[in-house]
Amino acid sequence: MIAHPAPAARGVRTAFVGPRARAYASAMLRSPRARLAGVFYLITFVTGAYTLTARGTAGMVAGLVAGACYVVVTVLFYFLFRPVSRSLSLLAALISLAGCAIGPLGQMHFVPRINTLVFFGFYCLLIAYLISRSTFLPRMLSVVMAIAGLGWLTFLSPALAKQLSPYNMIPGLVGEGVLTLWLLVKGVDVQRWKEQAGAGAG
Repeated sequence: MIAHPAPAARGVRTAFVGPRARAYASAMLRSPRARLAGVFYLITFVTGAYTLTARGTAGMVAGLVAGACYVVVTVLFYFLFRPVSRSLSLLAALISLAGCAIGPLGQMHFVPRINTLVFFGFYCLLIAYLISRSTFLPRMLSVVMAIAGLGWLTFLSPALAKQLSPYNMIPGLVGEGVLTLWLLVKGVDVQRWKEQAGAGAG
């Protein structure tokens, strides 16, 4: 990346991560699809809750649906928070996608069984920081997401998680639930998002 790319390569790179990408993200926020993240977040909650009671094939399918929806949330959040920090938004997305992938792989015994809530704990903390640095979402959401992340991180220690269960689930469910409702009802401040995106581009 240090070497200067050829003009053709610069043209290809600009086409995919330059003005066109910013225009796509801006159009996404201007349209009703700005609340898609909230919709898929809600589906993740519903299907995830179903997996807690379902058994067999139904539970496994619900888990896969919840994971797929969280992938969509992750991608939408990457575009949403990229104007705040491209690098941190990408890091958060990679951590979330790793968590989404390890869950099914662990069920199929391709990798050791790891509690994926740990990944989502770090993800929530990064999203909390990005919200706090943004100008288009209220700071209150960063507080509840930070608390959610700390709640999920109790699963780093199986013994601690077992001792705190089921109360250690409450911070995560409340924090992510509040963000979900905000996205569904309020969305984001589009004008401020565009201003922050423009400042980042400059």
